[in-house]
Amino acid sequence: MNDRTTTSDIGLIGLAVMGQNLVLNMADHGFTVSVYNRTTSKMEDFIARCQAGEPSAERVIGHADLGAFVRSIKRPRKIVFLVKAGAGTDAAIAGCLPHLESGDIIIDGGNANWNDTIRREKELRAKGFEFIGSGVSGGELGARFGPSLMPGGSKKAWKSLEPIWRAIAAKVDPKTGEPLEDYAPGKPITKGEPCTAHIGAGGAGHYVKMVHNGIEYIDMQLICEAYMLMKTLLGMKPDKMSKVFEDWNAGDLDSYLIQITADILQQRDPARPKKFLVDSVLDTAGQKGTGKWTSVSALDLGIPANAIAEAVFARCLSALKEERVAASKKLKGPKDLKEIRGKKQLIESIHSALYCSKICAYAQGFQLMAEAQKEYDWKLDFGAIAQIWRGGCIIRARFLQKITEAYAADAELPNLMLAPYFRKALHKGQDAWRKVVSLAVRHGVPVPAFGSALAYYDGYRTAVLPANLLQAQRDYFGAHTYERTDEPRGKYFHVDWPEKDRPQLEM
Repeated sequence: MNDRTTTSDIGLIGLAVMGQNLVLNMADHGFTVSVYNRTTSKMEDFIARCQAGEPSAERVIGHADLGAFVRSIKRPRKIVFLVKAGAGTDAAIAGCLPHLESGDIIIDGGNANWNDTIRREKELRAKGFEFIGSGVSGGELGARFGPSLMPGGSKKAWKSLEPIWRAIAAKVDPKTGEPLEDYAPGKPITKGEPCTAHIGAGGAGHYVKMVHNGIEYIDMQLICEAYMLMKTLLGMKPDKMSKVFEDWNAGDLDSYLIQITADILQQRDPARPKKFLVDSVLDTAGQKGTGKWTSVSALDLGIPANAIAEAVFARCLSALKEERVAASKKLKGPKDLKEIRGKKQLIESIHSALYCSKICAYAQGFQLMAEAQKEYDWKLDFGAIAQIWRGGCIIRARFLQKITEAYAADAELPNLMLAPYFRKALHKGQDAWRKVVSLAVRHGVPVPAFGSALAYYDGYRTAVLPANLLQAQRDYFGAHTYERTDEPRGKYFHVDWPEKDRPQLEM
């Protein structure tokens, strides 16, 4: 601990694991970092840990006094907040403001709601401060050795923060997009293309991080459904499924989530070594809310992100464990099912269903961001967003290089499914995809993510949907009017329908 005046490049408030690891990452890259935590003992323990074995310990300066912490940072001061989102962040910023000067930069690195970020930037700008809301993805390991960073705010503030953010971000090979991950404490990766870029003004950074998390929800659910199909329909054991995911990770499904799934499935239970750990984990999934935020935003903006929403609902359904156990004894599924043959072929079909569904999930996420930029007057670079997701973040995957290339070829691409590469992949894989969904339905295996992604694909490619009948219904009971196929768009009509005493209700 050191309360003397010093000159740090940046400060950080909030020394939970993410905060500690981000500090060590910055120190490894040559930046001197002042740190503060509301509970002083936590800061002291962290400093002691650094001094006991971290190669860059001399560049981490602890402060017990908030005023001394602020004074120790070069101007314009850059202070990262990694504290509890919501009221906790507001309280931490409010406590720091009396010590700051005009032009200082506050960086919120938590999982904030973008609406809070928009509000905070306006309030702080009015007081003379700069504010950056930066998504930070990659978990504890990413924070330590290279996260994906999604900063939103003014270009002026970004210019000041950029050297630090580019230095500590994950790096990828600029030609292949493959993550560079040969890291170790004190030996940072300095080559490669950094996984960060200025996202846009206001809450753009946190909005893009939220969509990242929404895609993460559906990505995880799709993998879980593939696992469930292999377990239920083929009776495969976890170690055999691990080998399948390992093989998939060597191909077009190469990703962090596929990789860790292979690792998880071969892990033995420490308490019962003859069992696999996954079989001892209770089937109730938690969530922190960002997937729900993504779904709510999609509803607010009128974007059909049904697969992302289904992934959220799947977690909600999993939480009803006791009800499901009771229902399993009363509600019956299909009977007299034939044994499934062609194991290898079905595994290949599940691979195709997973890949096609993944394309649809990302298409929904990017379509949502495209609509959000209109709503909030942002200018998002979707190719750049795909680039910074190629390394460091939870959804990092080979697949993202194809998205980068799709937007490089057509920056105004209305939907990822229309890009030549993805269109070809969907056409090639759809027969297997349909087979898997059909097989799951016939055998009573729930595949909400596979099914909703397929419904999205079929709905998007259908020129005439039954919404004509729906709109006629709305006009019938509520005089909501309708447009005609033989008249220009924007011209509305109403018919006096034959039923005279129909209720006048809104839908």
